[in-house]
Amino acid sequence: MITDLLILDIETVPMEAEFSQLTNNWQKLWQEKNARLLEDEQITIEESWKKRGGILSEFGKIVCISTAYFFEDEKRELHLKIKSIYGHNEKELLHQFIELCNKMYKINKNFWFAGHNIREFDIPFICRRILINGLQLPEYLWLHDRKPWETKMLDTLNWWRFGDNKNYTSLHLIANCLNIATSKDDIDGSQVQEVYYIEHNLERIVTYCQKDVAVVAKIILHFKGVAMIKDENIVVVK
Repeated sequence: MITDLLILDIETVPMEAEFSQLTNNWQKLWQEKNARLLEDEQITIEESWKKRGGILSEFGKIVCISTAYFFEDEKRELHLKIKSIYGHNEKELLHQFIELCNKMYKINKNFWFAGHNIREFDIPFICRRILINGLQLPEYLWLHDRKPWETKMLDTLNWWRFGDNKNYTSLHLIANCLNIATSKDDIDGSQVQEVYYIEHNLERIVTYCQKDVAVVAKIILHFKGVAMIKDENIVVVK
């Protein structure tokens, strides 16, 4: 049931704006982690930090988690409610996210996480950052010893692959293929780091993240053969 889904998307940035701001120990750890990248692509270590600092959970941090869920009104008309948790304090952000999920779990222990590439990126990133920040990993995120079919995750990337796991397909490309309005009308993921550290415009990142979860929701409806949700029925709450 689509009403069992908690759709999510995260936005991440490197733990520091510049590689030179890392301590000597963290600089060494980065070099060890990215030795092959530095050798194969022949880029500087500063360039590698700009390119990958925000997508490796050991070196990045989450600045926004946007969530959304479907519900029907008394007329059985479909609605989507979007709520974002964001800020500069990652530990507090994750604490709020766990509280939100706990409420969902209390109401419906069979809820599923949903999103695009959440199996390989968003959910593992969240789990690792929860542990790194010294928080307790909730039961529904205790995924490291479960088999893939035991995890309650709906991933639109896996849906689009249809068993062909060789290639990655972006949310933006799938949306265009399905004639769904894209979220990439302002910034894209590669620009989040610059918007955060140079523009200092977290609100812009939040808006982008919210658009992503709305696009994922529409792709899910398309796959399910459900009538497309009206734009006026997509509501962002504080």
